[in-house]
Amino acid sequence: MNAEFLIRAPVGLLPVLVFLIALLYLDSYKLVSFRTVLVVIATGALVTVASYFVNGFLFTRLPFEFASFSRYVAPVVEEVLKALVIVYLFRSHRIGFLVDSAIMGFAVGAGFALAENIHYLQTAGQANMGVWIVRGFGTAVMHGGVTAIFGIVSQVLTERSMKINPLLYLPGLAAAIMLHSLFNHFPVHPMMQTLIIMISLPPLLLFVFQRSAKRMHDWLEVDFDEDADLLQLIQSGDFVDSKVGRFLQDLRQKFEGPVVVDMLCYLRLYTELALRAKGVLMMRENGLDTPVGERTRAKFEELSYLETSIGKTGILAMRPFLHMTRKDLWQLYVIG
Repeated sequence: MNAEFLIRAPVGLLPVLVFLIALLYLDSYKLVSFRTVLVVIATGALVTVASYFVNGFLFTRLPFEFASFSRYVAPVVEEVLKALVIVYLFRSHRIGFLVDSAIMGFAVGAGFALAENIHYLQTAGQANMGVWIVRGFGTAVMHGGVTAIFGIVSQVLTERSMKINPLLYLPGLAAAIMLHSLFNHFPVHPMMQTLIIMISLPPLLLFVFQRSAKRMHDWLEVDFDEDADLLQLIQSGDFVDSKVGRFLQDLRQKFEGPVVVDMLCYLRLYTELALRAKGVLMMRENGLDTPVGERTRAKFEELSYLETSIGKTGILAMRPFLHMTRKDLWQLYVIG
């Protein structure tokens, strides 16, 4: 291992990691934990391995030369596989706002780029420094950036939905594929292309972070008051005569008495945890953080037990009063 290799390796590997660390630093709410980011990076690296085999299989069976394949086929394969990771994070309520969609997307792309550049260091480590500047500051950041764009566009189109229409992922996927393909066309000199990426991507992501922070602040204020009012109503003597109380009374005709009691307990616990999550996020906004105690963990265990007792039909019946949007389920994940 010579001195030149020790210089090339950091140039090829560090820029995308530094960019990702900067994104985590800009996240004032600390929506994504460092451990989660490491897992997503590792998943992105596994996507690189999967892409290697899929691209190899397709290259031997499609009538494309290498240059055409890298421009029109490889971007589709790689962006679809990277997008599947983000789709899973959406479906499992790990993403709730633009900030975490950008961070998660960039982390997947960073893992992909790191694994790819490690492979190139082993097979083409003697390439000149210009190649590694392009690969480290250009190709690697491109991989992170286009997947972040997929996450951002998909978040904008799906944040108001619980059952996400798969077609809503297509615009973001199309944008990621087209940008990746454009990069592989090298319409300008690779060094100039790398410079364009480094100049254009940071302002775009900074705008996304600022917009997301404002929307999250507004959402916290409105939903916190609504959850507090609902919890106060549940604990008051007027609950039976309220709209929610009358609704639960009507459910006695469809569900057994003990199940209706469990529904009321579930409504109270769910609202308490939602308030707790919003309180944690408000404290993070002001630079403070509060660890989740055993009492909160016990409430999650009780909530899980009640979900089993009530069943899916009962949960669906209560959904109008639970504020059970994707953002609300995401906030429970934040403290869960």
